[in-house]
Amino acid sequence: MPSEERTAMPHVEVHLPISAPAAVAWEAVSRLEDYATYMRNVESVAVLGETEDGTRTSAWSVLLKGSVLEWVEEDELDHERRVMTFTQVSGDLDEFTGYWRVDAEGDRASVVVMSVDFEIGIPLLADMLNPVAARALQENCEHMLRAIEQRVTVGS
Repeated sequence: MPSEERTAMPHVEVHLPISAPAAVAWEAVSRLEDYATYMRNVESVAVLGETEDGTRTSAWSVLLKGSVLEWVEEDELDHERRVMTFTQVSGDLDEFTGYWRVDAEGDRASVVVMSVDFEIGIPLLADMLNPVAARALQENCEHMLRAIEQRVTVGS
């Protein structure tokens, strides 16, 4: 019986402690439309639509190692738990899903987490491309979180 083994999607997760209350960090994380103004690797994010239940659609253009990646995602915001999950609905990658989460660490500190699973969509080159893409995405996530950190801690 032939086995059709499918390798697990590459996974990237970044945790960054921030010296700001969770509510302040969450405000910055959940305001996607501001990202391009202070994240050097984000060319644009446009919120295309939003429902009252906290679901929105956003269009992204991001620089990743000299290449522009573009996609549209559906975001689900849970303000109470400070979690924003996202799923690509169209775009350059075959699959792109994950979440942002802000955890309180006492009254004056928080940890921002960004977790991403992705599939490039080129099975024959996956073994070669996935590790390179994972490293690039890891660096990109770190830059985004550090930009949020700088935005919420300036003047603190």
